[in-house]
Amino acid sequence: MTRLWITRPLPTPVVAAAQALCDEVVVRPETLPLSAEELRRALTDFDLVLPTLGDQFSAAVFADVDAPRCRLLANFGVGFNHIDTGAAAKAGIVVSNTPGAVTDATADIGVMLMLMSARRAAEGERLVRADAWEGWHPTQMLGLHMSGKRVGIVGMGRIGQAIARRCHFGFGMEVHYVNRSEKALDFPATRVGTLTEMAGQVDFVVVAVPGGAETRHMINAEVLAAMQGHAHLVNIARGDVIDEEALIHALQSNAIGGAGLDVYEREPLVPQELRALDNVTLLPHLGTAALEVRTAMGHMAVDNVRAFLETGRVANPV
Repeated sequence: MTRLWITRPLPTPVVAAAQALCDEVVVRPETLPLSAEELRRALTDFDLVLPTLGDQFSAAVFADVDAPRCRLLANFGVGFNHIDTGAAAKAGIVVSNTPGAVTDATADIGVMLMLMSARRAAEGERLVRADAWEGWHPTQMLGLHMSGKRVGIVGMGRIGQAIARRCHFGFGMEVHYVNRSEKALDFPATRVGTLTEMAGQVDFVVVAVPGGAETRHMINAEVLAAMQGHAHLVNIARGDVIDEEALIHALQSNAIGGAGLDVYEREPLVPQELRALDNVTLLPHLGTAALEVRTAMGHMAVDNVRAFLETGRVANPV
């Protein structure tokens, strides 16, 4: 009997699609990440697991299970830095993700954060809710006009390119980027040699790299110090790409114009120092939070399950 464990509640059509494939589908009702005991039970009690962000399948978890029953971790989401893929491979477990389904929704949130930070939207909304708005006047809450400015994209993958397109075609912005390799793009963009160099040239720095050891604290005190005083930083990637303490210091000292964050270094913990600042916009990881997008992500994960059951391979291996 083929058993699938879905580790968080998912949209009803996704669960129905999974139930059509497997003899037994167990949907875990909790919304918090798997516990240490549950992580190990996922590998011993199920043939297939559909995990997601926060389910920390570390090397230690795989090491604790000598002969795992699980053969596939069909991750719900494009990011998979919560899974030690090397340890999974050694255990004979395939890992897949859902890359294409998240691109546009995440890019939309990236541009929204650029606008919210530059135009002080969250600060203004708080002002109105606090009944502290005294009415319009010519110098009230002056922010940064986004059209025609320079944007620097950190990581020109699917999401980075989608953000860059919106910036170029929608706002007439000049696009710069840093990436491991030159990209063939359908819009004008300049590849810059180093992240620090680019940070000093642009009005917006938008982070769109994968999480993991290679990118941890990529945005550090040096990069923040290189940014222009009016520039804004936006992160829709993974929280630990930014050195949060360094960012807090830069915002407290007004060394940069502001920041827009959808992810955090120790999520869901958001430091009080960040929450106390008016020059940072804080969202609760809304990148893909639209019903049709989450449904598409779920169907892509289930498609990986289907392909694995039929062929032993997946459409989106990592």
